[in-house]
Amino acid sequence: MSGTEEGAPGGPGISVVVCVYTEERWEDILAAVASVRAQSRPALETLLVVDHNRALLDRLAREYKEADDVRVLANAGPRGLSAGRNTGIAAAHGEVIAFLDDDAVAERDWLRHFAAAYADPRVMAVGGRTVPVWASGRRPVWFPEEFDWVVGCTYRGLPPGRVRVRNVLGGNASFRRIAFDAAGGFATGIGRDGDKRPLGCEETELCIRLTRAVPDAVLLIDDRAVIHHRVPAGRERFGYFRTRTYAEGLSKALVARSVGAGKGLESERRYATRVLPAGVARGLRDAVLARPGGAGRAGAIVAGVLTAAGGYVVGSVRARRGGATFSVAPIEGESG
Repeated sequence: MSGTEEGAPGGPGISVVVCVYTEERWEDILAAVASVRAQSRPALETLLVVDHNRALLDRLAREYKEADDVRVLANAGPRGLSAGRNTGIAAAHGEVIAFLDDDAVAERDWLRHFAAAYADPRVMAVGGRTVPVWASGRRPVWFPEEFDWVVGCTYRGLPPGRVRVRNVLGGNASFRRIAFDAAGGFATGIGRDGDKRPLGCEETELCIRLTRAVPDAVLLIDDRAVIHHRVPAGRERFGYFRTRTYAEGLSKALVARSVGAGKGLESERRYATRVLPAGVARGLRDAVLARPGGAGRAGAIVAGVLTAAGGYVVGSVRARRGGATFSVAPIEGESG
């Protein structure tokens, strides 16, 4: 891995990695890059990593051929988000590497809040708050805020402010470059690969692995580091909600197999025993008070728990039988 470079005075140079895979998100990709270029604390560079899509790779290369702050790269590993992120990490020049979803835009001070947190040398990762932008213009009345992670957003139950956490959430996160030296990159076989399952948890597995490799590492979420994440109409439907919660269970089973159920499910136990029961109670109270969607939200929470639990059981059986595998490889820097 090549040496780090410093950016603006007063903090680390930050490379931003945006992994992309489809031309259907062309306007979203351009908006994501524009939001990085508009930061109050400039990024050192933006890296667009294209996941095995030659047409998109060529189109983006043409779009940014005159830009010295944007680089377009092909995913050098197997298909999927984890390998794409690892490609970006290997190519990045920054001391800190931030990740932004290809269908999200960052608020102007996003990187400034990340950089400030790294003043403490123990901090190895900083995440932020992800706000849903619903295609219909507003949250579906049945959709519980406790399950906003289903659409890639910050969910009700996370503590406010700048707080220490077990893991950051991958679509709005940053890591010190040396974190990947210590722990390796994102595990392939867990993260997203288009619409295939499992669909997530790769950042959870990495963060747990990181704190094992660096026991005094501090991982934070700062809710002032805000991005806005587009939620298409198809993800506002209960069918997607059910599919995604099931996939989360599958992924959590792989994480638990990798790092142990104790650490792998530590945060989930609090979520399931405190946050979700409170959400059900609120939904039922709203139903009694004849407020829209109360019964639907309570029912969706129960359905989400049961579906995720079912996915976890199936994933655990598959993992024990060797039917689901993943691997962690060291990050190889660019040559030359």
